[in-house]
Amino acid sequence: MNSRKRSRKNASAMKMVGAQLGVLRRAAGFTQRTLAERALVDEETIASIEQGRRPLKEDFAELLDQVLDSKGVLSAALDHMPEVDLFPRWAEEFIDLEREALALSSYQDQVLPGLLQTDAYARAVFQNEVPTLTEDEIEQRVAARIARQEILHSKEPPTASFIFSESILMDRLGSDEVYVEQLRGLRKWAGLPGVTLQIMPLGRNFHAGLAGPFILIETPDHQRIAYVEGQRRGWLIADPDEVSILERKYAMLRTQALNPEETKRMLDRLLGEQ
Repeated sequence: MNSRKRSRKNASAMKMVGAQLGVLRRAAGFTQRTLAERALVDEETIASIEQGRRPLKEDFAELLDQVLDSKGVLSAALDHMPEVDLFPRWAEEFIDLEREALALSSYQDQVLPGLLQTDAYARAVFQNEVPTLTEDEIEQRVAARIARQEILHSKEPPTASFIFSESILMDRLGSDEVYVEQLRGLRKWAGLPGVTLQIMPLGRNFHAGLAGPFILIETPDHQRIAYVEGQRRGWLIADPDEVSILERKYAMLRTQALNPEETKRMLDRLLGEQ
């Protein structure tokens, strides 16, 4: 009998593809570092994919199949991966831009920004999806969301600004324990260099963000792009006039929200009330 500890049978397909990459890499005589060098990516990228924390994209799967001489195994696995394991087509370009961004500015009024969510909070968000998601679908989406947070811990992280409504902090998605853990996570993020958190308090008599959430991105070549998301899809906006309008909205929101130090004090107060 094989005495090795087996993973649960319903482990996510993303982790399965990552495990396949690990097997193929070792069989071809590569370490994570040497494969990363050959594929012209960071070693952390290979590690994240193998651990199931980052989805393997089609073009990269094709490249790895060539480097590893794996006869299209990874591409075939990706083609047959359940659709829920992949980011929606309309979101892939945004996620690529987010990963390479020099600066990110996010305003949210329904849920906390994905880059600031704890595992448990993200899970609670997906548990509120209608139609209901399966447990595997939820776990796959949580893994993909948490993997995106790596950019804030990278060697050259983007300058990141987050403004979110105080009303979000009034909800207790998941449970009281999830709520407290998320507050602690926000307080930790608030102390990270290059990251700015601002809470938009309730009761303002003027609010520049009533039209809904949006994200501003500055690319490595200093292009400015906006991203807005609706109920079923999202849109990238590159028109300079439209992006300018959202940039002016964000500038106004920064003056209306609590400043970063006031935001830290509010988080400390909320934590002290638990």
